[in-house]
Amino acid sequence: MSIDSNAAAETPRDETERAARGEAERERLRGLHLQPAESRPTSSARGLHHTALISSDVERTIEFYQGVLEFPLTELIENRDYPGSSHFFFDIGNGNLLAFFDFPGLDVGPYAEVLGGLHHVAISVEQERWEHLRVKLTDAGVELVEHSEVSLYFRDPDGARLELIADPLGEMYGQQVL
Repeated sequence: MSIDSNAAAETPRDETERAARGEAERERLRGLHLQPAESRPTSSARGLHHTALISSDVERTIEFYQGVLEFPLTELIENRDYPGSSHFFFDIGNGNLLAFFDFPGLDVGPYAEVLGGLHHVAISVEQERWEHLRVKLTDAGVELVEHSEVSLYFRDPDGARLELIADPLGEMYGQQVL
């Protein structure tokens, strides 16, 4: 979703060479680390319990995630690590939660993409629901980028990047990834 500032100044030849180097590195890493599905060990994890993002306005976040995206709010409690702060959760299906903290009184600054930080959260929805939510997001004035007729990229009210993807869990653009 973002372009490296150095990449913007590249010539087409530089870009082609960078792409070829990237593919060669991916091939090396696949050969070294990727095991065929039938011989891959079972994960030690049982699933993603929740991913926690930061909210600058609890009510606005609830209105967006529950009202626009139709993810039900499931709990709203105090953040045990910061008195006066809220920790709240939305059901994103399949036993998974998307959580938020607010930090009243702290200047946490705007969303920024940094190494080790969040690039985007991709949430799988059924195709019919994906089409319904695309309309709701557009009606709400949310800027969308559509990719491959199955992905919608957009930002939440605090700038966090989200993707709604109509591919089933474990699949990416028609290819099994799990």
